[in-house]
Amino acid sequence: MANSKAVDKAKIIGDFKTHDSDTGSADVQIALLSARINHLTEHLRSNRKDFHTRRGLLALAARRRKLLNYLKKNDLEKYNELLQRLNLRK
Repeated sequence: MANSKAVDKAKIIGDFKTHDSDTGSADVQIALLSARINHLTEHLRSNRKDFHTRRGLLALAARRRKLLNYLKKNDLEKYNELLQRLNLRK
């Protein structure tokens, strides 16, 4: 039986993929990172002193920011669409 994290990951990949075997495009990576960031944000709301998780969260946010900058530079239309779909502000 698959756990919920694997099911969520498969659903996110299915929602954001550009072709059948797409698992590593910038869109998919940003969507997966956003899901992990949202999950860790909820965790930190109830565990305020968990500094190891906070450090990991900052690293994930930096990686997402770099991917967003890459996407903005190379495909502005896809970048704007992704910001709207994920409710991100930039």
